[in-house]
Amino acid sequence: MSYTALDYALADGIATLTLNRPAARNALDMTLRAELAQVLRELAASSEVRALILTGAGGQFCAGGDLRAMTAARRPPPVSRGRVKAMHHWLRDLVDLELPVIAAVDGAAYGAGFSLALAADFILATPRARFCAVFGRLGLVPDMGMFHLLPRIVGLARAKELIYSARVLPAPEAQALGIVHGLHEPDALPAAARALAGRFVHASRDALGLAKNILNQAQHLDAHALEDLECHAQALCMSTDYYQDAARRTLAREPLDFDWERLSGAGQ
Repeated sequence: MSYTALDYALADGIATLTLNRPAARNALDMTLRAELAQVLRELAASSEVRALILTGAGGQFCAGGDLRAMTAARRPPPVSRGRVKAMHHWLRDLVDLELPVIAAVDGAAYGAGFSLALAADFILATPRARFCAVFGRLGLVPDMGMFHLLPRIVGLARAKELIYSARVLPAPEAQALGIVHGLHEPDALPAAARALAGRFVHASRDALGLAKNILNQAQHLDAHALEDLECHAQALCMSTDYYQDAARRTLAREPLDFDWERLSGAGQ
């Protein structure tokens, strides 16, 4: 994979995707959007990748949309609507990617950058990371899925407060609200993200992918629909070599490949 606005690396089953426009604080211009769409399609089709780390270059995560590109010409509403809808296509690919996705956030995660981080399964951040639904300052409404993602994490009332105020949310407060999974110093953040991703390398990709698929639908389906999905997913998992080997190991009292406490080394 070769890109101009992204850096992509794959090692030991862990893919690292780095937004690489540091001079623009990794803002999402049309090139970066197109490359994100392409790489997400390729990741979905890859059998090598077991977890994904999403991060930014230059001590920043993502400043949101590229305001220079957005204001270069005044477009009629149907054209602007189409541009936003196009982002939603690849954003949905990220949200539904059947792999554990970890956002490693340093510096600014503003506007669409905040939405991009929320699309991950886990957010690890530095104490200096800052999150902001900045749209209201510009007379805009949130985009890139924030209306869907943010209330499901913090609740409706808190999401309204963050969106209406467009205030900066410091990383420690974001952790208290359940947005951030863990805080790490800037020089320790890459290793912390790889350590978390590395634990999932030992898990069943099929089971994690199916669980993520169902969890992403859990809040808009009723109990009966979820029970049906559960039955189908469990039947698929029981047919895999991974399950057969894990069951044999359990009965033989042998160590399992995927043991969260043992892999963490600290019972976390």
